[in-house]
Amino acid sequence: MLKNKKLIIALSILPMYGLVKLLANYPDFIERFYSNGLYPFISKLFRYTLGWLPFSFGDLVYGFSLVFIIRWLILNLKRIYKDTKNWLIDVFATISVIYFVFHLFWGLNYYRNPLHKNLNLEDNYTTEQLISVTKKLIDKSNSIHLSITKNDSVKVVFPYTKSEILAQTTTSYKALKKTFPNLEYQPKSMKKSLFSIPLTYMGFSGYLNPLTNEAQVDYLIPVYKFPTTSAHEAAHQLGYAKENEANFIGFMATISNDDVYFKYSGYTFGLSHCLGEIYRRNPDIYKTLLPTINKGVLKNYQEVRDFWNAYQNPFEFIFKSTYTTYLKANNQAKGMDSYSYVVALLVNYLKNKTL
Repeated sequence: MLKNKKLIIALSILPMYGLVKLLANYPDFIERFYSNGLYPFISKLFRYTLGWLPFSFGDLVYGFSLVFIIRWLILNLKRIYKDTKNWLIDVFATISVIYFVFHLFWGLNYYRNPLHKNLNLEDNYTTEQLISVTKKLIDKSNSIHLSITKNDSVKVVFPYTKSEILAQTTTSYKALKKTFPNLEYQPKSMKKSLFSIPLTYMGFSGYLNPLTNEAQVDYLIPVYKFPTTSAHEAAHQLGYAKENEANFIGFMATISNDDVYFKYSGYTFGLSHCLGEIYRRNPDIYKTLLPTINKGVLKNYQEVRDFWNAYQNPFEFIFKSTYTTYLKANNQAKGMDSYSYVVALLVNYLKNKTL
């Protein structure tokens, strides 16, 4: 009887996979009934249940699961060739359960309407528009930088601890709610990742645990990056699964905060994306814009580069390649290159605004 149940669960991955691919063709349905229907209830339930814990429950689940899987594989190694059929049933039954839970708890958000459609923005832009917005962001970043340091050659040093910044993420979203009422972030469930060291070596600054809806931030990254990284992960919790969209919402939340340090982190974050796209399109224009940026701002950028360079390793490309495959499998066809879509959102949202 138990074997029959396992077989049914194992085979259920086929219709589930087909159903997900079918639903992917109906983003309006996903948007209405899942992303703005069932998901907010699931998300808040987990955040109310686990958000108060001072540590990441999800990281503990991952840790114990990894130990269990390794132990199970060792104990069942001989079954691979002695009892292949039932070994495969056990494996695929487990995969089926994880696949179901992943999409029910969070994963279907990958197939909702694109953010530019919900915001009534275009999804393309000209190089001239990109340059214009980039210049706006340079002026704004320089202005905020100078108001903090009083010296254009000194980098900004944040007066907050990383825990204080995580706590202020809700403040950013309260301010953003005035512009986008549907982006209310309450309660929070923001944690420093217990796996920050391996996370850093893998090249990631944070992640959302889709099984517990906890946002994990790498506690090793520079303080300067904490406001935008925590706001990015909160955007994932609100149901914006795509990295580019979470980047844009993280930018908007951070610059909406009244705190000048948060604004600095947000505006320079947006500027870095636009500069990267200008460099890709026209390196000569990039070279003319770079000297117009305060040296202190560039030093903050260099601080981040130095941090990641210190953790470079020969295996990082494997992790990045694996994550690119994951993104492509979840409706982000360009993989990690899809992060550049945030520039389209930035340009089209800011092109007619005064910063």
